[in-house]
Amino acid sequence: MNFDLSERSEAWRVKLQAFFDGEVLPRHRAWLDHAAKGEAAPFMEDLQRKARAAGLWNLGLPELAEGEPGTRLSNLEYAPLAEIMGRLFWAPEAFNCQAPDVPNMIALQNCSTPEQKARWLHPLLEAKTRSAFGMTEPDVASSDATNIATRMVRDGDDYVINGRKWFITGAAHPKCSFLIVMGVTDSGADRTSRHSCIIVPMATPGVRLVRRLRWMGCEDHVAPIGELSFDNVRVPRENLLGAEGEGFKVAQVRLGPARIHHCMRSIGLCELLIELMMVRSSERTAFGRTVMQYDTVQRWIAESRVELEQARLLTYRCAWMLDRAGHHGAWRDVSLIKVAVPAMLQRIADRAMQVFGAMGGSDDTPIHQALAWGRLLRIGDGPDEVHLRQIFRMESMPSWSIAGSPYLSAHPS
Repeated sequence: MNFDLSERSEAWRVKLQAFFDGEVLPRHRAWLDHAAKGEAAPFMEDLQRKARAAGLWNLGLPELAEGEPGTRLSNLEYAPLAEIMGRLFWAPEAFNCQAPDVPNMIALQNCSTPEQKARWLHPLLEAKTRSAFGMTEPDVASSDATNIATRMVRDGDDYVINGRKWFITGAAHPKCSFLIVMGVTDSGADRTSRHSCIIVPMATPGVRLVRRLRWMGCEDHVAPIGELSFDNVRVPRENLLGAEGEGFKVAQVRLGPARIHHCMRSIGLCELLIELMMVRSSERTAFGRTVMQYDTVQRWIAESRVELEQARLLTYRCAWMLDRAGHHGAWRDVSLIKVAVPAMLQRIADRAMQVFGAMGGSDDTPIHQALAWGRLLRIGDGPDEVHLRQIFRMESMPSWSIAGSPYLSAHPS
């Protein structure tokens, strides 16, 4: 088994790392200052132009069509690049690789008409607009999509939408011009054929941003989270994404890559947390010696390294499977990393916070945000329980009974 990156992937990793070190990281403190004031970073558009000029654009889209801007890297080739971007929460935006826009691009690539691509996909590929995906609802357990209460009723050549969505990543962004909404179009159909997805422009009458949401006190400055209400929102039938009743298909097409991209970036964030623990523990003293000299701290750092390397291998294999077998063939692997990586991120962030002390819970470090992000990932895009259930269902039963097992000693008759 060859665990080395391909020459192509390594070349892109080196190129991205140089751009990150030379152009992105030096702007981080300025970005933090603007974020603290609730302002957009004024240098982002210029930074995006530089990234695109360097060819570092739309890196996470292997299915780009001819003429569409991007690198066409495979998922496995993209994985180490996503790690680099994951070290800063805002870095993916510089390369047009931020959620939820990339998963929405993938959904549009796979499920939209040529007319829809021209109107909705191409502006996203050019970073001329932002988008969101409306699935989660406040009054139901949305991890089971059959619980979704939002209704989309056919009326002539339109659909009329009524419902409420919340914790919609990107919905509160001032540049968000449309969202893909999942709702019920036929409540009497089979459980996986009741729903449809439709493109809804944010300016449509009846769409209301109820409030901007935070998670565990943290603000998402890259893709601000929103709660939305839909009051008799009328959208033309031509905005339907895929056929009526194919809402599950659209959701699953975008959710697989979304989950793996989150995990890729989380690995990069954990690398940063380990580095922060190393430096902080070497500079901080307690009871006459540096914190790093204590066995407990050494064990925390070592355990973090073990867990991170395990998670990286699992995530890379998932990316490899996604390239080989597509979204459906990689489903088990996606569930595995979706459970393993956020839990790892939580544990490493918790250790880092303990090493840093009070500073770890302040805005001076990204540690408390990393802890909150790990906790959010254990709920978002399917909670742990759903993925564990899926993993169990795909576990095969051995052909032997306990009494007849060749691995156990024989019992006297």
